Amino acid sequence: MSQPLLASLFDETERRPVSVSELTTQIRGTLEKRFASVWVEGEISNFRAHSSGHWYFTLKDEFAQLKSACYRSSNQRIRFRLEDGMQVRARGRLSVYEPKGEYQLIVESIEPVGAGALQLAFEQTKARLQAEGLFAPELKRAIPIFPKRVGIVTSTSGAAIRDILHVISRRTRSVHILIAAARVQGEGASHEIVRAIKFLNEHHQSRLRQGSFDEGIDVIIVGRGGGSIEDLWAFNEEAVARAIRNSAIPVISAVGHETDFTIADFVADMRAPTPSAAAEMVAAHESELCARLGSLSATLARSIQYRIAGARNEVQELALSNAFDAVAGRVRDALTTAGAAEYRLQAALREALLAAHHRLGDAGRGVSPMQLRSVLTAARERFGSLKKSHEAAMTARIDNAKRQLALRASSLDAMSPLKVLERGYAIAHDEHGRVIREAATISIGDELRLRLWKGSVDCRVEGKDEN
Repeated sequence: MSQPLLASLFDETERRPVSVSELTTQIRGTLEKRFASVWVEGEISNFRAHSSGHWYFTLKDEFAQLKSACYRSSNQRIRFRLEDGMQVRARGRLSVYEPKGEYQLIVESIEPVGAGALQLAFEQTKARLQAEGLFAPELKRAIPIFPKRVGIVTSTSGAAIRDILHVISRRTRSVHILIAAARVQGEGASHEIVRAIKFLNEHHQSRLRQGSFDEGIDVIIVGRGGGSIEDLWAFNEEAVARAIRNSAIPVISAVGHETDFTIADFVADMRAPTPSAAAEMVAAHESELCARLGSLSATLARSIQYRIAGARNEVQELALSNAFDAVAGRVRDALTTAGAAEYRLQAALREALLAAHHRLGDAGRGVSPMQLRSVLTAARERFGSLKKSHEAAMTARIDNAKRQLALRASSLDAMSPLKVLERGYAIAHDEHGRVIREAATISIGDELRLRLWKGSVDCRVEGKDEN
């Protein structure tokens, strides 16, 4: 009786059960409506960056935890990198991940607790690039003292380009400027800066390949005027830092005021406190150079005159010295000794030549043509006799060697296994080519090859007698 009574208290709609999906959908709608925008502060744990570009992590405090997701469309605007243990403040909406029935926070923006987001991103990027060695002093290249062609990467509408051009035009007329325009502030500015640096490098390389070395770029100035950290942020981007480091042309970073520091300052070959200071580095004042060269020339001329006067005095003192008289006496003695030696040498040569002439005459008279012909005939006869004796001895030795070879060949032939096979014997080999000497080493059914005097046959063992 109780069941109908309780059942009558609810109508048919209320008694109809809902599916899990329907209930989860209703919960999701309620949560998203109630918590459409909420700020949550907590510690990041289990951070994971998915290959799709989405971020997944957990926000937790001492007593609870909340699963969170930050999709790629949102995290692209976040400057710093999330890390486990970081205390953050996240804004988003609550939703339900229906396949698992778990509620989660869909994060739309996030900022660190304590330090600002941009300052934290700056410190993270600086530490990472420094660990890679991009700031190493040994990578810094020297800036040319007198560059002929200077590339400038900045905005054509900013104050920086006007300051640079004013300083260069005021100080020199020998420096040529090549401007690669780029936005230096706002979304996408870093990509334009990278593209401008690459453009100047490509222009430089193409001129070198064509052999136009005077049209190459000697140095690049990358910079802009001062501003807030948000305004200067394009020069803190990792892509800009790597483009500066990969540049084949030395780079001067001239970003902001003297107190402003960016990642570009650390990675560049030289940092200028302002764009105007960078222009002064690449454009030496011509009038100052001329005055300096004039001063150095005068100093050099005075130094040379002083050295010449000193050397003249030394020569005069040496000329008046007694050492010259001693040297003259020694030279006279040496000339006298050389003259006497020359006379003795000529006399010895005449005597030697006369003795040689006498010996040659005696030898000519002692050997007449008839005597030479007789000696030659006797030598020919001795040579013919020796030749015949030698040929006879060689023939005898060859015949003896042939007889010895024939005897040894017949002995070897008598001992050859082939002679045994010729008398009707055979040699048995197993399937591995080994010679069979005993019946015990083979089994019934083994395949053997019999080597005969002429040819061979294959056979199978049908029976054996080991005795």
